[in-house]
Amino acid sequence: MPQSLQITAAAPDPALLDLPWDVPLEEWPDKVLAALPRGISRHVVRFVKMSGRVIAVKEIGETVAFREYELLRALQRLRVPSVVPVGVVNGRRDADGERLETCLVTQHLQFSLPYRALFSQQLRPDTITRLVDALAVLLVRLHLTGFYWGDVSLSNTLFRRDAETFAAYLVDAETGDLHDRLSDGQRAYDLEVARVNIIGELMDLEAGELLEPDVDTIAIGAALVERYTDLWDTLTGAESFSTGERWRVAARIEQLNRLGFDVGELDITTDVDGTTVHIQPKVVDAGHHSRRLMRLTGLDVQENQARRMLNDLDSYAAATDRQGEEEEFVAHDWLTTVFEPAVRAVPRELRGKLEPAQMFHEILDHRWYISSEQGRDVPLPEAVASYVEKVLRQRPDEKSILGVTDTAVLPVVRD
Repeated sequence: MPQSLQITAAAPDPALLDLPWDVPLEEWPDKVLAALPRGISRHVVRFVKMSGRVIAVKEIGETVAFREYELLRALQRLRVPSVVPVGVVNGRRDADGERLETCLVTQHLQFSLPYRALFSQQLRPDTITRLVDALAVLLVRLHLTGFYWGDVSLSNTLFRRDAETFAAYLVDAETGDLHDRLSDGQRAYDLEVARVNIIGELMDLEAGELLEPDVDTIAIGAALVERYTDLWDTLTGAESFSTGERWRVAARIEQLNRLGFDVGELDITTDVDGTTVHIQPKVVDAGHHSRRLMRLTGLDVQENQARRMLNDLDSYAAATDRQGEEEEFVAHDWLTTVFEPAVRAVPRELRGKLEPAQMFHEILDHRWYISSEQGRDVPLPEAVASYVEKVLRQRPDEKSILGVTDTAVLPVVRD
């Protein structure tokens, strides 16, 4: 190991020292690599097996590597969906003493997929719309924290299933910058970059015959702008009403909760004569439903998965005539008698195909479908067995889609 090697990490793993840092990243041996689908990147990126997990290693300039590492750490503190930074490895030299590029190391995001891995003839028609919606939500969340991305694109994003939607995670932060607050101009520029990049990426898919011929790529780019603008205005817009309509304060908070956001701070003022009230959210925080489910059950899941599971919890409380009991006690019983038995009933060798929360969501969907088809209320254990045999066995393993070493041969991932 070269004496000049330096590893900067908040919680360094000694196994990092065992990796072949004296070899250019593109020449690393297959024995240390994990064959996972990669997105398009301007840098050499490799997925590496280490200490029973997978990390992503990216060769990049030293200054940029340290800057991106600190930005990703800041985004983690702000609880923004993004990849988790592991560290920076610099001072690399090959066997002849020649300098090698610095590497940024991040954790691989389990059950995530680059957008190109999602496109095949089996996709639902609205998949592009759902991906763009997820990216719009991510961009709003970033902008609310004061983060300017600078290179918004599908390529710089990973997607995880979230019930019937997707959740987007920032992957590449090297062009980003963190401010106390973004100006309207900074937000508008980020949004325009996103629109142009998405149109270009979809045109690339179109050229590769991965899109249906009737897909309007320009309209999809415009839809991102519209979705972002609507959500931003709802989260930050001011509202005025008479003092006799003070119930609208609670109504505004409930509206934001339905969208999955909590109001951390609300600015409430009145005019000079006290007849009109003005309200404007000052601090909004995403994850309303996921935090509530975490508090009740300890389960850490995506927002829409949490919404679906809370709905099932409410149904359980009604079915067992326990709506008047303490919610925490009912939630514990739901967890131990409904959720956990359903997940454990899935054969162990199939559990890596989907996250447990997503699997439970699909089980509930499958139960509704076969109950409607058979005209009876199918018990959950029977629905689980049917789901495993008729649906899950045909699904790819999304925890670690192995056997893929290049984006040109990404696997078909059923939507």
